[in-house]
Amino acid sequence: MSSDHIHVSRDAGVLELRFNRPEKKNAITNAMYGALADAIFAAADDGDVRAILFTAAGDFFSAGNDISDFAATASGAIVAEPRHVGRFLEACVRAEKPLVAAVQGHAVGIGVTMLFQCDLVYVAETARLTTPFIDLGLVPENASSITMPARMGHAHAFAMLGLGEPLMGRDAVAAGLANAALPEADVEARARAAAYALAKKPAEALRITKALMRDRPTLMARMQEESALFAERLQSAEARAAFAAFLSRR
Repeated sequence: MSSDHIHVSRDAGVLELRFNRPEKKNAITNAMYGALADAIFAAADDGDVRAILFTAAGDFFSAGNDISDFAATASGAIVAEPRHVGRFLEACVRAEKPLVAAVQGHAVGIGVTMLFQCDLVYVAETARLTTPFIDLGLVPENASSITMPARMGHAHAFAMLGLGEPLMGRDAVAAGLANAALPEADVEARARAAAYALAKKPAEALRITKALMRDRPTLMARMQEESALFAERLQSAEARAAFAAFLSRR
């Protein structure tokens, strides 16, 4: 599946997936999810791809799921359209090749939870990371109810998920999310250098090491459980009211 808002490129064994919808804060549409999922799944069988790098254009890494899509789903307007977000979530959980993220700007929702599926994360000191699922009448996704407390501890994870407290990029290293917090202008270069370094490593040894460090069956089971609850919550009165309030403020 193709999308003008996901730019796909290759260099020196690194597959780069670039969010390219800066005018909408890189909010992710169904077509974008499809393009991301297709690229990650295809990379699994491509011996020339040794690492995958997520980057973004503009001031936001990603504002998360496009709220207009959420609202349309909640109203039943796009029930018949195949949904690709689940494929993207599964692709990230099942990925055997290293995932590296260059978070040059703010991130919201899945723009944050996807980072907990990444193996290396480099973030701008000024980036603001938020997971406002409960405020939207929803529940966590992307197995983040496991990955966030595992990386950050329960108290910090629940502050983000329950209270909706932001995590600033400058605090992301101490919180256990990021490998380095940097000036915005330096983030992409640092992440790219890390991806190139991984691409030069013995591929099979790297694959096995990543597999040993991740309990994929548990992550998949939790992601599927969350997704079912998320779908239910999308139809809830709480969610519909939250989406209507959000769209009315635009």
